Order: sequence, then structure tokens, then C-alpha cells
Amino acid sequence: MSFDVACTVEDAAASDKLRHETWTVGPPAMPGNFSEENKLGQGGFGPVYKGRFPDGVEIAVKRLASHSGQGLTEFKNEIQLIAKLQHTNLVRLLGCCYQRQEKILVYEYLPNKSLDFFIFDETRRALVDWNKRLAIINGIAQGLLYLHKHSRLRIIHRDLKAGNILLDHEMNPKISDFGLAKIFSTNDTEGNTKRIVGTYGYMAPEYASEGLFSIKSDVFSFGVLILETWKKNIKFSSAWRLYQPSWTHRPTMSEVVAMLTSESMTLPEPKYPAFYHMRVTKEEPSTVIMASSANGITLSVVDGR
Repeated sequence: MSFDVACTVEDAAASDKLRHETWTVGPPAMPGNFSEENKLGQGGFGPVYKGRFPDGVEIAVKRLASHSGQGLTEFKNEIQLIAKLQHTNLVRLLGCCYQRQEKILVYEYLPNKSLDFFIFDETRRALVDWNKRLAIINGIAQGLLYLHKHSRLRIIHRDLKAGNILLDHEMNPKISDFGLAKIFSTNDTEGNTKRIVGTYGYMAPEYASEGLFSIKSDVFSFGVLILETWKKNIKFSSAWRLYQPSWTHRPTMSEVVAMLTSESMTLPEPKYPAFYHMRVTKEEPSTVIMASSANGITLSVVDGR
């Protein structure tokens, strides 16, 4: 069978249009195609498989499930976004297909899977030393800074998480999965929606509860990623205890990159205590002892009288 697959992303970025050519791929039932042994992972919108182009180049094939919830609009959104993005810390789109009831995205293949594969496993975690973890965090920060400030448009990812950070053969990070991303003009800074999408635990509180999102939503998710370098965020409420109550008090990614790369910069103090505020009734004591926190230490939350 054959698929109508888009050209390389460099050509697409130059023309703002996807030139098409036909590549031949075997039917899914044949070995080496959509088989479990070649499955790299399961995303929110469908599975990802390892494959090859006819010239032998290894690729990652994201096959969107019909029940995934990502319709043609979201699919085309991801194509148009990634086709215009060029940065070393963003995954590279090689091609796409949307015919014969198939919606497929073809990406560069990254052999070291995703960040969660390492940091959420006790054995594999030991393979990534602290210098490498810092390099990964720096790379993610640079990719976000590009999306928020240096790309053609201001882009909010809205689903930044460890599973969407892919790692190349040298463990360099690349942000992936732009199906939920939002495009802003350079003058816009925030928006709202009634359709809350993403992953709890990484969502900024104002987005999860009120549908408000901005570049500071990605900053919150980035903060969770930093926390996860030493402990998996099993309970999403533990991340919320560390957020700044007003998203305006969170730093921009420009400021974050400056903090990460400067050895002499004085880090600003949080404007509010970095723990989750809990409402205390008259019957409850003013100090509430929490059983868990983001770093596994018992946390006392004090509500001032």
C-alpha cells in the first residue's frame, strides 16, 4: 500500500506549504510495520512505532487512533506548527499522512526514548548523572524559550511533561507532541478555554480550575519537570503546593534561562510561600499536617489568623 506523505520539514518551512510525494510502506500486518515489537510507546492520541524509510533512515511513526479525540483540526494544527519550528531542542517532523482514514505523523527517530523512561525507573535513573540532568533541563528551557519568544509566533505547548521530552543518542532533549499547542500573536499573552486538555500534575492550577492559560502555564509545567528529576510526581496536588498563587509572579522562560546559565545571578525570592494554601474551617486547627509533598518530606501548611 502507499501513503501520500509530506516532504521534509526544511522544504515545508521555506515555502510554508507541504509539498507531497508518495512513499511506499507495507501493510500493517507485515513484520516490521505496526507490530507490538516495534511499538515505542503510547501517547495520549495513539501509539508510536519505530519504522524505516525506503532509504533505510530510521523514523518514529505516530499513528493516531480513531478514538483518540484528536480530530483532523488538531492533527493539521500539529503539522503546521512543527513544520515552521526549527530548533535543536524541538523534535523534527519528517512527514505526514491524512488519507484512507489514517492520520500519521512521521518524526525523526530518537533512540533513547523519553525522559520518563529514565527518571521514573530506579535502575535507569542511575544512568543519568546530575550534570546530564542539568544539561537536559537546560535544553528543555532553551526549547521553551524559543517557543515563547524566538519562533515566528508565540506558542504555548500546554502538555509539557516528561513523556513528551524525547532524548537523542547523546541524551539531548527535544520537546515533542504539539497536538494541544496554542498559537498566540506576538502581542497576546493569555487566553482561556472551557475545554481543559493536558495532563494533571503538570497543569498550572489556574488552567486546570478556570481554563486560563498563558506562557506561564508552560513555566509551571517546566517547574514540575525540574522536581521530577529526583521524585516522580505521583500525586498531582503535591505539585500545586509549590506554585506561585498568581501566574504573573512566575518568571518568564527568559528569566529561567538566565537563572540556569548564570553563576553570579542572585535568584529572586518567591513573592509568596511556595506551598499550597488550604482553607481551614473554624473546627480545624490552624496547622494542617500533610502526609505527602513534592519531595517526600512531611509539610506543615500554616494558615495565618
